Amino acid sequence: MKKKYFLLFIFTFLSFSGPIILRPPNIEDIKYPNNKAPSLNEIKLGKLLFFDTRLSKNKKQSCASCHNPDLGFSDGLSKGIGTHGNPLGRNTPSLYNLAWNNSFFWDGRAKSLEEQALGPIQNPAEMDMNLDDLIIRLESIPKYLELFQKAYTQTEITKENIASALASYQRTLIVNHSPFDQYKKGDINALSPAQKRGLLLFRKKALCIICHNGANFTDGSFRSLGIEDGDSGLAGFTKNEKDFGKFKVPGLRNISKSAPYMHDGSLRSLEEVIRFYNKGGGSAKHKDRLVRKLNLNESEIFDLISFLSSLNQDMKVKRPQLPKD
Repeated sequence: MKKKYFLLFIFTFLSFSGPIILRPPNIEDIKYPNNKAPSLNEIKLGKLLFFDTRLSKNKKQSCASCHNPDLGFSDGLSKGIGTHGNPLGRNTPSLYNLAWNNSFFWDGRAKSLEEQALGPIQNPAEMDMNLDDLIIRLESIPKYLELFQKAYTQTEITKENIASALASYQRTLIVNHSPFDQYKKGDINALSPAQKRGLLLFRKKALCIICHNGANFTDGSFRSLGIEDGDSGLAGFTKNEKDFGKFKVPGLRNISKSAPYMHDGSLRSLEEVIRFYNKGGGSAKHKDRLVRKLNLNESEIFDLISFLSSLNQDMKVKRPQLPKD
């Protein structure tokens, strides 16, 4: 497709896909289960569970082992490692601003944070913990019985409440006061000149905004970047051959903190990511037609990296003191 026809396609795409807006996230837009925000007791309980290695079969791995707050709620590895020391198939995604998401995991197979929370616990390749056995284990810990009763006014622990508590904590991992957010709220000095140039590139020449839009810099779509690694991606969930190689567009909040990147962890830095896009992505035949050469020069590449750093916000997470057996 020649450049002028490609640009016409882009403008047509934008006109039919609704307004493309970059803005701070609005907490009032979060859709809670049953339209009820979690209590402080639920959040406190969820945080304890998130950091507790007793949620894995051999008591060696917690949710925080892979989603480490010191590593952008990721693990710093190309691909994750299971509780038995086995390599996993994909890169560990970060957890920022999941409260607004409608699908979870790289292939979108979970439709709620509650469903997502239980997936890795039960997965034999990850934490390998049977939920019935987990309930017995937690009920043997007096403090957990007390905390579950405070959070849910039930004398028994259920898998639904475990999921609810973990999801409640994860919904608190919110980035909404980055330099970019301050700029959008009217502080024109919150971004440096390079970051302002990068924002313009993000919205225009680099075309990032087509997929990375909205308050959390993702439209929630699934795209193939042309990475040829044999991973079926979305097709493994939908069983539709047209979805082969498609993965969820990740949000970009605190993106500088969670290297390496892509579903396979193949790109070690944001510079590598932008250069990958600049050359037109990968060469696999299932590559999305939106992924094309960008023709960015060297200064534009680094302006774009500078803008992405404006999406960072420090989040201090104090690890909790866990209940004793």
